[in-house]
Amino acid sequence: MPKGWQADSAPLRAGVGLRGVHHAEWDARPACGWLEAHAENYFADGGPLPALLESLHRDYPLSLHGVGLGLGGCEPLDRDHLARLAALVHRHQPEVVSEHLCWGQAEGVHFNDLLPLPFTEETLALLCDRIDLLQSTLGRSVLVEHLASYLSFPESTLDEAQFLSELTQRTGCGLLLDLNNLHVNSVNHGLDPQIFLRALPAAAIGEIHLAGHTLVHLDGETVLIDTHGSAVDEAVWALYRDALRLIGPRPTLIEWDTDIPSLEVLLAEAARADDERVRVEWSTPGSTVAQIDS
Repeated sequence: MPKGWQADSAPLRAGVGLRGVHHAEWDARPACGWLEAHAENYFADGGPLPALLESLHRDYPLSLHGVGLGLGGCEPLDRDHLARLAALVHRHQPEVVSEHLCWGQAEGVHFNDLLPLPFTEETLALLCDRIDLLQSTLGRSVLVEHLASYLSFPESTLDEAQFLSELTQRTGCGLLLDLNNLHVNSVNHGLDPQIFLRALPAAAIGEIHLAGHTLVHLDGETVLIDTHGSAVDEAVWALYRDALRLIGPRPTLIEWDTDIPSLEVLLAEAARADDERVRVEWSTPGSTVAQIDS
């Protein structure tokens, strides 16, 4: 599997995000393909959270997902943040490290959001430099995640799939394909998600995210908000099936960050992802149904 997961050990069984409300429930080691932890939650040098992560990583493959580095910002990357991330990666040796293609601070002010970027050659050059720095600091390649967005930039000279493809070619990074983000953008901006999927470099896609969203009505228009606060929508499940047919199975994660349900509900969503994958494999001529990792 590209950019982090090893081909002979990539977890086909879907995983879930590690959330504080469920920490105690993981003592029973329920069946799950893998875990994703938000990196910044585990930056402490010691204490119960890094110890928990170390313990869980003995039994589950681990992905560290950064949410605060701000790769798309114009100011220099926060060296302290980068050093803490490097120390965390060195300590836990996760199977995958990922980050968002966004910015989130300016002139010392931090915004509690993942803010979008114009798709221009200037932005591409900036991101290439910063991803090169990130990967050289960590000593490994990373996956980068495209965003859900609620506006577009008239300055953009590339479409998003072109932009992402060029980024992977120039830096050697991989892509984290978030299908909820894709669905949100297709509704909000009137885009064709099938064109987007087919334009991506399939070999660079190392992971898939699935999540829920919220529908709101503003000034007579329907807008989707990427809230991660509900079950995966049927339209996103349909995109997941399309993606599996197009690129084959990838490690898949269920994200749920607000109105977090029981761990049982999260694992049931992951089980559905497993079922969807197997059904697609059985229905695809010439495919071989892979064994689900235990």
